[in-house]
Amino acid sequence: QVQLVESGGGLVQPGGSLRLSCAASGIIFSISTMGWYRQAPGKQRELVATFTSGNLLNYADSVKGRFTISRDNSKNTVYLQMNSLKPEDTAVYYCYAFYPRSRSNHWGQGTQVTVSS
Repeated sequence: QVQLVESGGGLVQPGGSLRLSCAASGIIFSISTMGWYRQAPGKQRELVATFTSGNLLNYADSVKGRFTISRDNSKNTVYLQMNSLKPEDTAVYYCYAFYPRSRSNHWGQGTQVTVSS
């Protein structure tokens, strides 16, 4: 039973910061690719950042320099530090995992991030 549980979302003013966490269970975390996606109202789900088991990082151009993805394999947790938040960052943020042994994709339930003055 694979579970991805996000936390840390909320309401923040433009220019503020939030830190999202995703705790994973049911997979061997250290060999999994982890990531964050988001979906804003009326838009398709888009990639925000990924972090492979080989320590390769990828960011969407829209968040480069503002967001940082990290992972703590000892805690089976992936983080997304979001700084200098903009209203256009408002979305539901989803934790993602790719588990290579089953070649399966897994998603968390999502956490709402709202950036508004």
